[in-house]
Amino acid sequence: MKFLIQRYNPEKDQKPFLQEYDVPDVKPGTMLLDALLIIKAMDPTLSFRRSCGEGVCGSDGMNINGRNGLACLTNLDQLKEPITVRPLPGQPIIRDLVIDQTPFFNQYKAAKPWLITKDPDPEKERLQSPADRDKLDGLYECILCACCSTSCPSFWWNPDKFLGPAALLQASRFIEDSRDQATAERLQQLDDAYKLYRCHSIMNCVDVCPKELNPTKAIGNIRKRMLEKGI
Repeated sequence: MKFLIQRYNPEKDQKPFLQEYDVPDVKPGTMLLDALLIIKAMDPTLSFRRSCGEGVCGSDGMNINGRNGLACLTNLDQLKEPITVRPLPGQPIIRDLVIDQTPFFNQYKAAKPWLITKDPDPEKERLQSPADRDKLDGLYECILCACCSTSCPSFWWNPDKFLGPAALLQASRFIEDSRDQATAERLQQLDDAYKLYRCHSIMNCVDVCPKELNPTKAIGNIRKRMLEKGI
Protein backbone atom coordinates (compact mmCIF):
# COMPACT_ATOMS: atom_id res chain seq x y z
CA MET A 1 0.00 0.00 0.00
CA LYS A 2 1.36 3.40 -1.03
CA PHE A 3 1.55 6.42 1.29
CA LEU A 4 2.55 9.99 0.63
CA ILE A 5 3.48 11.68 3.90
CA GLN A 6 4.36 15.32 4.28
CA ARG A 7 7.83 15.81 5.71
CA TYR A 8 9.33 18.99 7.09
CA ASN A 9 12.32 19.52 9.33
CA PRO A 10 12.76 23.29 9.88
CA GLU A 11 16.43 22.75 10.72
CA LYS A 12 17.26 21.62 7.20
CA ASP A 13 14.25 21.86 4.84
CA GLN A 14 13.36 24.99 2.89
CA LYS A 15 9.71 23.92 2.64
CA PRO A 16 7.49 20.87 3.25
CA PHE A 17 7.57 18.01 0.74
CA LEU A 18 5.82 14.67 0.24
CA GLN A 19 7.78 11.46 0.78
CA GLU A 20 6.56 8.16 -0.60
CA TYR A 21 6.43 4.98 1.48
CA ASP A 22 5.35 1.45 0.57
CA VAL A 23 3.86 -0.74 3.27
CA PRO A 24 3.51 -4.35 2.08
CA ASP A 25 0.91 -6.88 3.16
CA VAL A 26 -1.47 -4.50 4.91
CA LYS A 27 -4.19 -6.55 6.59
CA PRO A 28 -7.88 -5.69 6.15
CA GLY A 29 -9.17 -3.43 8.91
CA THR A 30 -5.78 -1.86 9.61
CA MET A 31 -6.01 1.66 11.00
CA LEU A 32 -3.88 4.51 9.69
CA LEU A 33 -2.12 4.89 13.04
CA ASP A 34 -0.96 1.27 12.84
CA ALA A 35 0.41 1.90 9.35
CA LEU A 36 2.21 5.03 10.55
CA LEU A 37 3.83 3.01 13.32
CA ILE A 38 5.06 0.52 10.70
CA ILE A 39 6.45 3.40 8.64
CA LYS A 40 8.02 4.87 11.78
CA ALA A 41 9.83 1.56 12.31
CA MET A 42 11.08 1.79 8.70
CA ASP A 43 12.04 5.46 9.04
CA PRO A 44 12.63 6.58 12.65
CA THR A 45 12.97 10.21 11.54
CA LEU A 46 9.21 10.51 10.91
CA SER A 47 7.45 12.56 13.60
CA PHE A 48 3.78 12.50 14.61
CA ARG A 49 1.74 12.63 17.81
CA ARG A 50 -0.10 9.67 19.28
CA SER A 51 -1.17 8.38 22.66
CA CYS A 52 -4.21 6.24 23.51
CA GLY A 53 -4.90 4.90 20.02
CA GLU A 54 -8.61 4.67 20.80
CA GLY A 55 -10.06 8.03 19.75
CA VAL A 56 -10.14 9.39 23.30
CA CYS A 57 -7.01 11.54 23.72
CA GLY A 58 -7.31 13.44 20.43
CA SER A 59 -3.55 13.62 19.95
CA ASP A 60 -3.24 12.05 16.47
CA GLY A 61 -5.30 14.51 14.44
CA MET A 62 -4.01 14.95 10.88
CA ASN A 63 -5.19 15.66 7.35
CA ILE A 64 -5.88 12.38 5.58
CA ASN A 65 -6.59 12.43 1.84
CA GLY A 66 -7.67 16.05 2.20
CA ARG A 67 -9.95 15.58 5.21
CA ASN A 68 -9.08 16.09 8.87
CA GLY A 69 -9.45 13.12 11.18
CA LEU A 70 -7.85 10.93 13.82
CA ALA A 71 -5.34 8.41 12.52
CA CYS A 72 -6.40 5.85 15.13
CA LEU A 73 -10.03 5.91 13.91
CA THR A 74 -9.31 5.97 10.18
CA ASN A 75 -9.64 2.57 8.52
CA LEU A 76 -7.32 2.11 5.55
CA ASP A 77 -10.01 0.06 3.80
CA GLN A 78 -11.98 3.28 3.33
CA LEU A 79 -9.14 5.27 1.73
CA LYS A 80 -7.96 5.52 -1.86
CA GLU A 81 -4.30 5.08 -2.71
CA PRO A 82 -1.94 6.74 -2.56
CA ILE A 83 -2.95 7.71 0.97
CA THR A 84 -1.78 11.29 1.47
CA VAL A 85 -1.13 12.37 5.04
CA ARG A 86 -0.41 15.97 5.99
CA PRO A 87 -0.45 17.90 9.27
CA LEU A 88 -3.65 19.66 10.32
CA PRO A 89 -3.85 22.77 8.11
CA GLY A 90 -3.58 26.42 9.01
CA GLN A 91 -1.24 26.02 11.98
CA PRO A 92 2.56 26.36 12.33
CA ILE A 93 4.43 23.12 11.71
CA ILE A 94 6.93 21.99 14.33
CA ARG A 95 8.08 18.96 12.36
CA ASP A 96 6.49 16.56 9.84
CA LEU A 97 2.93 15.88 11.07
CA VAL A 98 3.36 17.71 14.38
CA ILE A 99 1.77 21.17 14.54
CA ASP A 100 2.14 23.95 17.08
CA GLN A 101 -1.25 23.98 18.84
CA THR A 102 -0.54 27.17 20.80
CA PRO A 103 -3.00 29.32 18.76
CA PHE A 104 -5.69 26.65 19.17
CA PHE A 105 -5.28 26.39 22.94
CA ASN A 106 -5.00 30.16 23.35
CA GLN A 107 -8.49 30.50 21.88
CA TYR A 108 -9.74 27.58 23.97
CA LYS A 109 -8.54 29.34 27.13
CA ALA A 110 -10.13 32.60 25.96
CA ALA A 111 -13.54 30.88 26.11
CA LYS A 112 -13.02 30.41 29.88
CA PRO A 113 -13.85 26.68 29.87
CA TRP A 114 -14.47 26.40 33.59
CA LEU A 115 -17.37 26.95 35.95
CA ILE A 116 -17.69 30.54 37.21
CA THR A 117 -19.68 30.94 40.42
CA LYS A 118 -20.37 33.82 42.80
CA ASP A 119 -22.04 32.00 45.66
CA PRO A 120 -19.93 30.44 48.44
CA ASP A 121 -18.79 26.91 47.74
CA PRO A 122 -21.32 24.31 48.95
CA GLU A 123 -20.32 21.66 51.46
CA LYS A 124 -20.53 18.81 48.93
CA GLU A 125 -21.24 19.69 45.30
CA ARG A 126 -23.18 22.02 43.03
CA LEU A 127 -26.34 20.17 42.07
CA GLN A 128 -28.41 20.37 38.91
CA SER A 129 -31.52 18.60 37.73
CA PRO A 130 -31.35 15.70 35.26
CA ALA A 131 -33.08 17.94 32.71
CA ASP A 132 -30.42 20.64 33.10
CA ARG A 133 -27.69 18.00 32.90
CA ASP A 134 -29.16 16.72 29.63
CA LYS A 135 -28.62 20.16 28.07
CA LEU A 136 -24.87 19.54 28.21
CA ASP A 137 -25.01 16.46 26.00
CA GLY A 138 -23.24 17.14 22.72
CA LEU A 139 -21.16 19.91 24.29
CA TYR A 140 -18.88 18.38 26.92
CA GLU A 141 -17.58 15.42 24.90
CA CYS A 142 -15.00 17.42 22.91
CA ILE A 143 -11.51 15.82 23.06
CA LEU A 144 -9.63 18.92 21.79
CA CYS A 145 -8.16 17.16 18.77
CA ALA A 146 -8.38 20.45 16.79
CA CYS A 147 -9.77 18.69 13.70
CA CYS A 148 -12.75 21.07 13.62
CA SER A 149 -10.96 24.39 14.10
CA THR A 150 -8.25 23.50 11.58
CA SER A 151 -10.98 22.66 9.03
CA CYS A 152 -12.44 26.16 9.38
CA PRO A 153 -11.32 28.83 6.87
CA SER A 154 -12.28 31.60 9.31
CA PHE A 155 -9.88 30.09 11.85
CA TRP A 156 -7.14 29.85 9.21
CA TRP A 157 -7.53 33.53 8.36
CA ASN A 158 -8.08 34.88 11.90
CA PRO A 159 -6.49 32.42 14.36
CA ASP A 160 -5.83 35.18 16.88
CA LYS A 161 -9.32 36.75 16.67
CA PHE A 162 -11.94 34.11 15.83
CA LEU A 163 -12.27 31.66 18.71
CA GLY A 164 -13.00 28.75 16.40
CA PRO A 165 -15.48 25.86 16.61
CA ALA A 166 -13.84 23.95 19.47
CA ALA A 167 -13.56 26.98 21.76
CA LEU A 168 -17.09 28.16 20.96
CA LEU A 169 -18.43 24.67 21.65
CA GLN A 170 -16.90 24.94 25.12
CA ALA A 171 -18.26 28.46 25.53
CA SER A 172 -21.73 27.10 24.80
CA ARG A 173 -21.18 24.22 27.23
CA PHE A 174 -20.75 26.65 30.15
CA ILE A 175 -23.41 29.10 28.95
CA GLU A 176 -25.88 26.20 29.05
CA ASP A 177 -24.69 24.93 32.45
CA SER A 178 -27.31 25.79 35.08
CA ARG A 179 -24.59 25.91 37.77
CA ASP A 180 -22.63 28.66 36.05
CA GLN A 181 -23.32 32.20 37.28
CA ALA A 182 -21.57 34.24 34.61
CA THR A 183 -23.86 33.74 31.60
CA ALA A 184 -24.33 37.46 30.96
CA GLU A 185 -20.59 38.12 31.19
CA ARG A 186 -19.81 35.22 28.86
CA LEU A 187 -22.28 36.47 26.26
CA GLN A 188 -21.01 40.03 26.55
CA GLN A 189 -17.45 38.83 26.03
CA LEU A 190 -18.48 37.14 22.77
CA ASP A 191 -20.17 40.29 21.42
CA ASP A 192 -17.36 40.96 18.99
CA ALA A 193 -17.04 41.11 15.22
CA TYR A 194 -14.46 38.31 15.24
CA LYS A 195 -14.78 36.08 18.32
CA LEU A 196 -18.18 34.64 17.40
CA TYR A 197 -19.46 36.16 14.20
CA ARG A 198 -16.76 34.93 11.84
CA CYS A 199 -18.60 31.60 11.72
CA HIS A 200 -20.39 31.36 8.37
CA SER A 201 -22.03 27.98 9.06
CA ILE A 202 -20.27 26.04 6.31
CA MET A 203 -20.19 23.09 8.75
CA ASN A 204 -16.70 21.79 7.95
CA CYS A 205 -16.36 21.38 11.71
CA VAL A 206 -19.40 19.09 11.90
CA ASP A 207 -18.17 17.01 8.97
CA VAL A 208 -14.81 16.15 10.53
CA CYS A 209 -15.60 15.85 14.27
CA PRO A 210 -14.57 12.33 15.39
CA LYS A 211 -17.08 12.51 18.27
CA GLU A 212 -19.91 13.54 15.90
CA LEU A 213 -20.51 16.82 17.74
CA ASN A 214 -22.11 19.89 16.17
CA PRO A 215 -20.20 23.11 16.88
CA THR A 216 -22.27 24.98 14.28
CA LYS A 217 -25.45 24.27 16.25
CA ALA A 218 -23.75 25.35 19.48
CA ILE A 219 -22.65 28.62 17.86
CA GLY A 220 -26.22 29.18 16.66
CA ASN A 221 -27.49 28.64 20.21
CA ILE A 222 -25.04 31.24 21.53
CA ARG A 223 -26.33 33.75 18.98
CA LYS A 224 -29.90 32.93 20.00
CA ARG A 225 -29.03 33.52 23.64
CA MET A 226 -27.50 36.87 22.76
CA LEU A 227 -30.67 37.95 20.95
CA GLU A 228 -32.77 36.88 23.92
CA LYS A 229 -30.57 38.97 26.23
CA GLY A 230 -30.69 41.94 23.86
CA ILE A 231 -26.95 41.89 23.24
